[in-house]
Amino acid sequence: MTANAEAVTDEGGLSVTERAAEEVIGLLEHEGYEPTGAGLRLYVQQGGCAGLSYGLRFDEEPDGEDIVHREHGIQVFIDPASYEYVQESVLDFEGGLQGEGFIVENPNVISECGCGESFRT
Repeated sequence: MTANAEAVTDEGGLSVTERAAEEVIGLLEHEGYEPTGAGLRLYVQQGGCAGLSYGLRFDEEPDGEDIVHREHGIQVFIDPASYEYVQESVLDFEGGLQGEGFIVENPNVISECGCGESFRT
């Protein structure tokens, strides 16, 4: 991945809860990333029974024209095509009887599949 001065700072199009940020920081450290430079990549891909699904992974730095969201000490990297789907969303971390994990609370979603793994806008 190549850092590029073209990266744009997100000015409020995404929100990250403190709990999600704490989890990201812990996972970055556990995976050996430097939390001050690396970040969580949030992307939307084709797939799932409703048509689209979210993906998450860690990256050392933003790519080319990524939108970079900074909140609670973490960075979230989002490519422009995915950003169109996740604007105004909240990235959270929840745990419970069904397990724990990151969730995207997206007001743009008009339907989700029964298992909650994919969506349609």
